[in-house]
Amino acid sequence: MPVDYFKNPVRTLIGSFFAWKALLFTIAIGSGIGTAYDTSTTLMSAERSSPRESLFDLAARLTRWDAIYYVQASRRGYLYEQEWAFGSGLPTVISFFTKLIKSFGVESDGSVEPLVGIFVANASHLLSVLVLYQLGLVVWKSPRLSFTAALLHVLSPAGMFLSAPYSESTFSFLSFMGYLFFCKAILSEKRTVAHDVSLVASGMWFGFAATFRSNGILNGILFAVELLRELSVAPTFTSIRRRFVLIVAGSAIAVGFVLPQIAAYQTFCSSDSIVSTRPWCASSLPSIYSFVQEHYWNVGFLRYWTPGNIPLFLLAAPMIYILMKSGLEIIRRPYIPIPEKANSETPPNRAATLRSMAASQIVLTALAITNYHIQIITRISSGYPSWYWWLAGLLGNNSTSRLGGNIVIFMIMYAGIQGALFASFLPPA
Repeated sequence: MPVDYFKNPVRTLIGSFFAWKALLFTIAIGSGIGTAYDTSTTLMSAERSSPRESLFDLAARLTRWDAIYYVQASRRGYLYEQEWAFGSGLPTVISFFTKLIKSFGVESDGSVEPLVGIFVANASHLLSVLVLYQLGLVVWKSPRLSFTAALLHVLSPAGMFLSAPYSESTFSFLSFMGYLFFCKAILSEKRTVAHDVSLVASGMWFGFAATFRSNGILNGILFAVELLRELSVAPTFTSIRRRFVLIVAGSAIAVGFVLPQIAAYQTFCSSDSIVSTRPWCASSLPSIYSFVQEHYWNVGFLRYWTPGNIPLFLLAAPMIYILMKSGLEIIRRPYIPIPEKANSETPPNRAATLRSMAASQIVLTALAITNYHIQIITRISSGYPSWYWWLAGLLGNNSTSRLGGNIVIFMIMYAGIQGALFASFLPPA
């Protein structure tokens, strides 16, 4: 990569972002020619008018699969039980901006919510790219490695899922913000009140992320590991304060996950509920999310391990390999070769943080293999920074650059092909 690219890394990242999005949108528009495999999206817009028809067509091509649930929930809240499988964060944001737009007299023809969702997704993706760059600078203090990792996030194989009304891009942005505040507090040699505030802010960012995707709860691993490190040393006033802060910050993540469950419980399980009490209400730990995932989407341990799903496992195999290999290598040796730095030593606090980040990535991958619908791993992996750094390290090392280059080729090809399939309402999703 030419050195000139690093003279203004932020401008280069923004330019690369818009160029990549232009390509994906071109693929989406081109894939809309002919009759769609599924016309479910058109049912949401019976009131659209002809002047806005072309805009709606673009919105329709990106409002596919789960995006339909997010858009519908943003319009009238959660109406059906199975809709609670989709985090409330994105519908809430879409609803807020839609109401704001309509307050200026803009009439809705059915395309406002999808277009708002598309804007939120793309703006979040751009912000997550820039935050990942800053996160890399804090962790590695290497502009080159940080820039490369952020550029890889632009080219994420999640592809169209980071451009459509899906929660992945906003989840990535909020998670990277959480990592940024966490690392600024933990990797500093100082332990001031300001650093404690940064830790609490980190927990809040992760908590917001958990309202978009439930796997955000895995970010609690960082706080658990750091708390164990604090408990392993003799208590001092500063150490006791740090322990308290870690508990508060970690609890914020749990709150982001639990609050939607409480709202659902009040809707379906309270004595004055307008619906019949559902079976999950009687569970010792009632969770509508777990129930609908199992009952409506057949999510459970090894349930996806059927002969018919073998092609989906094969499709997910490259991303599974990348996540597992990068995670395990970072846990074994939390160090990535940085060409401009000769010192290969990793400070203990950074090593622990990197191992925690890699551990959450590995747990996610294990759950995807055993419990999730395996094909989603390619898009939900976008919110975990470890593998971007690992791949950036491969590209910066002469002995591993070929492997890194092949992975980048896979990412670009996968995102392009997936974009065409997505816009045509064809699997996988």
